[in-house]
Amino acid sequence: MKKTFYSYIVIWAILLALFNVIVFVSPSEAGSFSKFGGAFWSGYVFITLAFVGQLTVSFFAFKAENLEKFFYKLPLVRISYTGLVLTLIFSALCMAIPNLPNWVGIILCFIILALSAISVVKANLAGDAVAAVDEKIKTQTFFIKSLTVDANTLMAKAKTEEAKAECKKVYEAIRYSDPMSSDALSSAEASITLKFNEFSEAVENGVDEKIAELSKEVMILIEDRNKKCKLLK
Repeated sequence: MKKTFYSYIVIWAILLALFNVIVFVSPSEAGSFSKFGGAFWSGYVFITLAFVGQLTVSFFAFKAENLEKFFYKLPLVRISYTGLVLTLIFSALCMAIPNLPNWVGIILCFIILALSAISVVKANLAGDAVAAVDEKIKTQTFFIKSLTVDANTLMAKAKTEEAKAECKKVYEAIRYSDPMSSDALSSAEASITLKFNEFSEAVENGVDEKIAELSKEVMILIEDRNKKCKLLK
């Protein structure tokens, strides 16, 4: 993400430089910027602040450790960019209108900047809340997802067709189980883990006489766990 941000800084610097060139190099004739008078400086200052604010917001967004976290911060970049564009429009009008009172430009530009800042803060809070929920869901679904992977791997280790058939039954039972876990299910899931480990050992060691029995016990425990899971909803 750092390389992307460095590229972003280059674009940002070019746009800021272009803005300053347009403002200070353009002639001060009628129809152009009313230089240094009226609300010129208030408009100029607020546009510069909007540029700095947009870069600051982008910096925190691009600091994300991975693409998933950056996705949650992406609305910050969009909102700050929209705020920058609005500030450019209204501040440019303040700069261009001859004899516009400076206090009018300050109030108008400050309102735009304040609304943009509030929107960024709200978007950041919303992104953090969604990220927290997503992390919680990942934790709650880890048990079944992990067990599904183990059951799928175990099918390849079965040495006979009968063992493969039992492994497939267990795999299907786990695969279609309710993925959500909770502290109330910890005891049931611990029992499933222990019994599944016994089943895995029997399959890997080719102890055919125990495979079918352990397979049924695992599926009974899984079914019991799913029933308890329904009661918790």
